[in-house]
Amino acid sequence: MSKHDEDAAVVSSSLYDMAKNDPDSLLLDRSHVSPEDLRGITEVMTALGRLRDAEQQLSEASQRYMKLGRSDMRALHFLIVAQHSHAVITPSAIAAHLGISSASTTKLLDRLEAGGHIVRAPHPNDRRALAITITDETREAAMETVGRLQAKRFHAAARLAPEERAIVVRFLNDMTEQIGVRTAAWANAATQDS
Repeated sequence: MSKHDEDAAVVSSSLYDMAKNDPDSLLLDRSHVSPEDLRGITEVMTALGRLRDAEQQLSEASQRYMKLGRSDMRALHFLIVAQHSHAVITPSAIAAHLGISSASTTKLLDRLEAGGHIVRAPHPNDRRALAITITDETREAAMETVGRLQAKRFHAAARLAPEERAIVVRFLNDMTEQIGVRTAAWANAATQDS
């Protein structure tokens, strides 16, 4: 291995180490964190990074396999769960789920319908609305590929004791909340700058 490759390997293994990301504690005061706790926190952050990378690779592979984009795949997943829940889904429900405009939703549904992935039909209870359903072929293809792979997460969660699951849920919810606060602040700042 060359010196360049060794340097790259060291950097790759340190991507989530706060001491390497913020050596002068400009972002986070770590003076109250012991070296042992810092190593443990780095291990957690590194594991989260590996999970995010694995999920990104799975998402990209599934998109290539199904020949669809990210929003398309998210819409189909939503429709599969809706079908299993016996829920009637409208274009506006898909727009709200994806956080996209009505115009973008129309384009997405046009694309999915042209590809034979969805069917638009009159809503059973509202003459002004459409009901969107996934085709049997697309549902089966998604369930047998992406769905089967994603279901493997169940085994990891099942191996945890109930107390461990509660800790993991609390941790993930806390992480999500912390990220959400910053995301909202950035979105507000970007809106004000526009």
